[in-house]
Amino acid sequence: MTKLIHPKRRDFLKTGAAVSTLALASYRQVHSADEKSDQLKLGVVGCGGRGAGATAQAMAADDGVILHAMCDVNRETLNKAHDIIAKKMEGRVDVPQDRRFSGFEDYKRVIAACDVIILATSPGFRPQHFEEAVAQGKHVFMEKPVATDVYGIKRVIEAGKKAKAKNLKVGVGLQRRHQPMYQDWIKRIQDGAVGDLVTLRALWDGSARAGKVRKEGESELEYQIRNWYYFTWLSGDHNVEQHVHNLDVANWMMGDQHPVVARGMGGREVRNKRENGQIFDHHFVEYEYADGTLLYSQARQIPGCWRSISESAIGTLGRANLEQRLFTISGPNKATKRIRKNEDGHQLEHYPLFKAIRENTSYNEAERGASATMTGILGRLANYSGQEVKWDEAMASNMRLVPDDLVDFSSKAPLKPNQDGFYPVAVPGVTKPFEVWY
Repeated sequence: MTKLIHPKRRDFLKTGAAVSTLALASYRQVHSADEKSDQLKLGVVGCGGRGAGATAQAMAADDGVILHAMCDVNRETLNKAHDIIAKKMEGRVDVPQDRRFSGFEDYKRVIAACDVIILATSPGFRPQHFEEAVAQGKHVFMEKPVATDVYGIKRVIEAGKKAKAKNLKVGVGLQRRHQPMYQDWIKRIQDGAVGDLVTLRALWDGSARAGKVRKEGESELEYQIRNWYYFTWLSGDHNVEQHVHNLDVANWMMGDQHPVVARGMGGREVRNKRENGQIFDHHFVEYEYADGTLLYSQARQIPGCWRSISESAIGTLGRANLEQRLFTISGPNKATKRIRKNEDGHQLEHYPLFKAIRENTSYNEAERGASATMTGILGRLANYSGQEVKWDEAMASNMRLVPDDLVDFSSKAPLKPNQDGFYPVAVPGVTKPFEVWY
């Protein structure tokens, strides 16, 4: 059984594992390349909005990085991303047509051609792509979440261990970890600003993205990948895909421990169209850590409702709120601080990765990314089944949603709609925690 083992939160800072609270001004370009021999060839697998954004941000972090190869199963998406990046990073994009790939297996060719790989496809494919990058000995930045099922989490953990053994550098797109404001407030919490922690709260109550209507002549697999957000095997559901950020902050507050059990409820109140696939529109989970600390988690995507994307820690001396741009602490250590407008975590998360590559220092966020992602999966398993689900029991299972045998758009999709075009949805009280319900 694979387990994630973390220090107690009171010992966390003493271990030196915490990210240092660097001032924003100390983030700078880590390299200035004057010779082609100093260049790093960058490849991107998954060229949607986040893939294109992460690529440009990686190049901004190190001016010796050259975009060398790209892959996306949608050629139009790839070409659009190429043009956007080329305009933004003039003179640093060298991706001719023979290094623009769109086959399902072509991610291997991008990895083979480059030094550093950005993985930004829909999350269900992340474990498979990460394994290949590590096998080929390449440094990696992978977007969150890092998997959508327990089997994928195990693959990421094992690949992360191999990356460490090979001295490969691995970054994960949990950008709050690299924002000085978050670093400062988490340190205050861990130093006892609100006393001993009793209860945490994590919220992603926000807007919903529209589902995509099927196009005429589209294969089933092609449609599901294009509408990936609404299929659990591809996105993990929004309790994993987006809420992973808030859950990661909660684990961080706890000294990078993870919950040991989840209990919750969720469902589909307004997502009742064919294009809404399978995922829920609301999740509520009560997580419990080993020391009894409770985390109350909400992830809701219903239009017209109260919105908040935030984290809170309630302790014996007061409360810390990390709410968008305003962070506060109540009690004897009262404090208020507004986040800097230019504190862009999506940009800042690339500097330490490239610094580690250039200076050959240890850098590997794979296990932490797996822990945060698994926290979201644990909550989803509890909500889909309506049962109490324990971390160790989940990790002992082989719960798997994502097949490895997809070779092109004619491949059989892992699920299919009924005769009316609707997809199977988990039913609390009926669905079993670790079964594939479709």
